[in-house]
Amino acid sequence: MKRITIAAYQIGLVFENGHLIKLLKDGKYWIFGNKKVEIHEMKNEFKNVEDIQLLLQNNELAELLDVVKISDGQIALLYENGLFSNVLTAGQYVYWKGFGDRRFERMDLTKVEITENVNKNILENILLKNYVRKCVVANQQKALLFIDGKFSKVLEAGAYYFWNNEVSIEIKSVETRMQQMEISGQELLTKDKANLRINFYVRYIVVDILNAVLENKEFEKQLYILMQLALREFVGALTLDELLTKKDNVGAEILNNFGNKAEALGLNVADAGIRDVILTGEMKDIMNQVLIAEKKAQANSIMRREETAATRSMLNTAKMMEENEVLWKLKEMEYMEKIADKIGAITLSGNSNIVNQLKEIFVK
Repeated sequence: MKRITIAAYQIGLVFENGHLIKLLKDGKYWIFGNKKVEIHEMKNEFKNVEDIQLLLQNNELAELLDVVKISDGQIALLYENGLFSNVLTAGQYVYWKGFGDRRFERMDLTKVEITENVNKNILENILLKNYVRKCVVANQQKALLFIDGKFSKVLEAGAYYFWNNEVSIEIKSVETRMQQMEISGQELLTKDKANLRINFYVRYIVVDILNAVLENKEFEKQLYILMQLALREFVGALTLDELLTKKDNVGAEILNNFGNKAEALGLNVADAGIRDVILTGEMKDIMNQVLIAEKKAQANSIMRREETAATRSMLNTAKMMEENEVLWKLKEMEYMEKIADKIGAITLSGNSNIVNQLKEIFVK
């Protein structure tokens, strides 16, 4: 005989010869004979799950227990008193009824997308990290979702969650902002066989992501090759002088000849242009010599033009002086003044006319 005390929120199970014979609620009891008593906390999960089917034959106990079965390919989210508490994997779980507010949400892990209404904060919980895959599509991007290698749908910018199972998923993201491609160091020959290096740029935007990714492989490389060929074709049809003259308009003319090739790639090419034209090798020296010769010719032309203008001015002055004696005298006085500025001292004799003496001095 032994004394047993059952506290509040406890249940005692009395076994005799391995069989459940009765339940003990809160109180004090005397146990006689060869009986075994198991005391269970009602606030905790019922642990004796292996024998649960046998125990549930007791109707009184069955009324107090809540049995939850989780199938393969499922999990259950356990909420206690409105708060997420635990993740239940495949198996059988037994809880006491009437102790707290307990709720179960079953999740189907065989699906890829999480169609159940689950808060994202719970999906980020560490207890679910082995069951959830997270993919992020950055701002100013779009993405294509592939499930088991097959295209599923287009994803806008944001965070997406998928169940972590044997089904493979892949996300291909594409920028939707304006982008720039550099086509640098292109060794090209002009129509007159001038060898030069060109740095070219193209600005484009992806307008049809399905066409760009699904219908074309590596659309950026395709755009690069198409623009490279268009540049070679255009430069090869011009002489060096024509190219240098039309350098600022090359991009617009190339895009005009480019046609709808960009649309076939799902792109819209906004503009293009030549950044640098670099002459290589002897061509650079030759162009420098041509430039020097041109500048010398321009300088000689300017000098001859100025000399001609000066001579014409002198001729006009001479005609005016010939026709006007006063003007001649004034011009004579001007030259006398200039000459006098360069003479330190002048000695004159007698009291005769000084001006006439100066004239005689300067005329001699």
